[in-house]
Amino acid sequence: MKFMYIKKLKEITTFILDVDGVMTNGQVLVTDEGNMLRQFNIKDGFAMQLAVKLGYRICIITGGGGDGVIARLKGLGIEDIFYKVHKKLPVFEKYINDNGIDLSQIAYMGDDITDYQIMQKVGLKCCPADAATDILNISEFVSSFNGGSGCVRELIEKVLRSQQKWDLNTIGIW
Repeated sequence: MKFMYIKKLKEITTFILDVDGVMTNGQVLVTDEGNMLRQFNIKDGFAMQLAVKLGYRICIITGGGGDGVIARLKGLGIEDIFYKVHKKLPVFEKYINDNGIDLSQIAYMGDDITDYQIMQKVGLKCCPADAATDILNISEFVSSFNGGSGCVRELIEKVLRSQQKWDLNTIGIW
């Protein structure tokens, strides 16, 4: 029962991710000037960039924001970025309807209650190891890594490997 998600990996074409607590460790450093700083994992970034180059959709839906976050995501080739979103479900529904994405083809990774409604709908429910209890309870794939520590890389790598797209002979030649 624990590894039932493995069959779903082959169907994934779209990754939808939260930022704070998934792509970051959930901590925010605030400078004296009031700027908020987050730390991203370079291995997560590599996997996201690779997935984009291989034709996968990556969509970000986050309650957070900031110029640095947006610059980082765009630098990875991610175009579908929805930030400062207070109600994620309507944004999610519009995105999948506008792009004709089948729910079974979506892997969603979230870490807290604001992700719960969307996770009820997608093909593969995912979270970092340190997600909130309610999210851990509904997740089919729980990463062995905490948020901001490689959980996104682990998910993307599992999907690419299951679809025979994790080719060490061609990765990195772009």
